[in-house]
Amino acid sequence: MNDSLRRELVNIVGKENAIEDPKMYAPYGSDATKIYHPPDLVLFPKTAQEISQILLLANRHKFFVVPRGAGTGMSGGAVPIKGGVVLSLERMDNILELDPKDGLCVVEPGVKTLELQIRAKNMGMFYPPDPASKKECTIGGNLAECAGGLRAIKYGVTREYVLGLEAVLPTGDIIVAGARTHKGVVGYDLARLLVGSEGTLGIFTRAILKLIPLPEVNATLLVAFEGVHNAVECLFSVLQNGILPSAAEFMDQLSYECISDKLNLFIPYEKPVLLIFEVDGRELQVKKDLEILVEITKRYGNVIAHGYNDEAEDIWSVRRELSPSMYKLRPNKLSEDIVVPRTKIVQMISTIEDISKNFDLPIPVFGHIGDGNLHVNIMYNGNQENEKQKVLLIVEEIFKEVIRLNGTISGEHGVGITKMPYLTMELQTKHIEIMKGIKRVFDPNNILNPHKIFQF
Repeated sequence: MNDSLRRELVNIVGKENAIEDPKMYAPYGSDATKIYHPPDLVLFPKTAQEISQILLLANRHKFFVVPRGAGTGMSGGAVPIKGGVVLSLERMDNILELDPKDGLCVVEPGVKTLELQIRAKNMGMFYPPDPASKKECTIGGNLAECAGGLRAIKYGVTREYVLGLEAVLPTGDIIVAGARTHKGVVGYDLARLLVGSEGTLGIFTRAILKLIPLPEVNATLLVAFEGVHNAVECLFSVLQNGILPSAAEFMDQLSYECISDKLNLFIPYEKPVLLIFEVDGRELQVKKDLEILVEITKRYGNVIAHGYNDEAEDIWSVRRELSPSMYKLRPNKLSEDIVVPRTKIVQMISTIEDISKNFDLPIPVFGHIGDGNLHVNIMYNGNQENEKQKVLLIVEEIFKEVIRLNGTISGEHGVGITKMPYLTMELQTKHIEIMKGIKRVFDPNNILNPHKIFQF
């Protein structure tokens, strides 16, 4: 990238909206994986037209462009592994419209997820997607990764709330996909194709998102069980009794041990596993659901605590404290986000326990048990080479079992660069060929977020 091209790029967004000093690149060369590759330039566009101009130059001069949200991704999707220009969309942070009557909102990609939820709530509306990083992560990043979260068992993931999109294609063309309506079947569903494409097919500049009525109340229940089998059987019984929780969060025995010193609760088992159930809706219905939940869970375990709305804050603090508390086991962590059918959860966790013993590394498991999405945390010491080598072997062993159980190697984090080596474990060669063909149609010069998902 010569000085003339660099000046032309900076002029598009304005000198005050560019980082040209390599000493300042660090925050924009990494994400939550801590993998770092320096960009050649960081730009902060404000409009779709500015992004279009940058991509037109990228095609002409053949340099890479990597779009970026808040950098909370867990698979390296926003890391500029081949350098190039990082486009941070943080200045595009406006909520342009909230329309309760049409049940939608129009937002720019830099809007933080929690901010949108709060603004919608103030109007009696609800935006359900609930990724763990919602305080920091942005709608654009959620769209790129098709973010999930705690509420997916009842409300689904990000793609279920996308009505329409404005996006800049890798060629510089600006398109609008989808519609403002809640129904629409005209032509191929390009909006759904773009969602979850990990920033490889287009850069989102505006989104029309579905909103639903805000649940009147919610109730939360913390339950302890002796063993994973009892917890899973309890979940099955809850579902079979017609209750669809808005959240069903699981913590295995090792996870519990990580946070036990923070709990001022009596748990009547030596080696417990925990479930947190949440139900929401109309007040009378939620009270009835909570009564049934308590009755069912007592058959399988012990109810430790429950509460309505803000009363449940202490229960959810148990879940929030979990991830940071794991570092008492080892100083480093690799988190995977596998998914298996609910009927295979017990078998999957049993296999993980065996793998942990065989490799002599702790692997606490927690996650969204309601949809079979387990967060597997391989704890290790990065200063010990033998433990670092074990991690790669463990990941492969876990993924093999996931595929054998008809699961998937990623439910929320995406492929990015971290899961790229394992793609062929799940996808057939023809499947990958078709995806590469789609990439070529959208991005003939392979300039947008290259070397992600699969290699050309």
